[in-house]
Amino acid sequence: MSAPLPPAQLRDCPAPAKLNLFLHVTGRRPDGYHTLQTVFQLIDWSDTLHFERRDDGAVLRVTDVPGVPADSDLVVRAARALQTATGTRYGVEIALDKALPMGGGIGGGSSDAATTLLALNRLWGLGLGREQLMRIGLGLGADVPFFVFGQNAFAQGIGEELTAVDLPDSWFVVIHPRQHVPTAAIFSDERLTRDTPISIIADFAACTNKFGFGRNDLEAIATAKFGEVARALAWLKQFSPEARMTGSGACVFARYRDEQTAQQVLDRLPSEWDGRCVRSLSRHPLAAFA
Repeated sequence: MSAPLPPAQLRDCPAPAKLNLFLHVTGRRPDGYHTLQTVFQLIDWSDTLHFERRDDGAVLRVTDVPGVPADSDLVVRAARALQTATGTRYGVEIALDKALPMGGGIGGGSSDAATTLLALNRLWGLGLGREQLMRIGLGLGADVPFFVFGQNAFAQGIGEELTAVDLPDSWFVVIHPRQHVPTAAIFSDERLTRDTPISIIADFAACTNKFGFGRNDLEAIATAKFGEVARALAWLKQFSPEARMTGSGACVFARYRDEQTAQQVLDRLPSEWDGRCVRSLSRHPLAAFA
């Protein structure tokens, strides 16, 4: 009996965002990459991707993404990297419903790439394991392996050394101050702290308030260089003193125990910024695809 054929298309595949509950820069390697420690928290705010298999090997992005040429888009690069790694004869048409802001520090592009790897693993019938997909993802960006990993995680190295962590169910207010923060502009700044002492995962696990652990070392640089990030963070700290920036910015966030409290804060958001009330996720929606 022959093996069942893979599906011809996969629609409505989510690519969820992440928050960095803390982010410490612990050093810089000879190749220029910074070594980090962070905890990644998945949230239920997502881009949505749609995939249709092709038999001619072509990889096509069929929706326009302003400012991002198709050949440099991480979803196209992810599909081609998977082709190269496996030698599959299949191609794909990819449509992208973009909801996550670019340059927001919430991992939108990396998550899109990871969802592409996970979905095409199923669509092309490749049967690759999670570790194999994570290795391919690392060649696309340091955050991609986390989204393939599919669980909230304590991360080290350049972000690829991952250990699953349990985090309490939470609601978050996430504010995007309508400012694009280029990651390179933050990491290249000479004022950046690059020698934060290394923590161990037990330090985080033992902390009774995991959402107050550590700090984001990139925050001081981003708020100094980008005024709207500083203003949004200062506004949110009025309601939650532990509010902080995620990633290299521009988004800032605060955690709440229930939706009602989070929504009450969001309802007061100044109109010049965008905000969302989002819930934590414990697993990636496509975790079963690898």
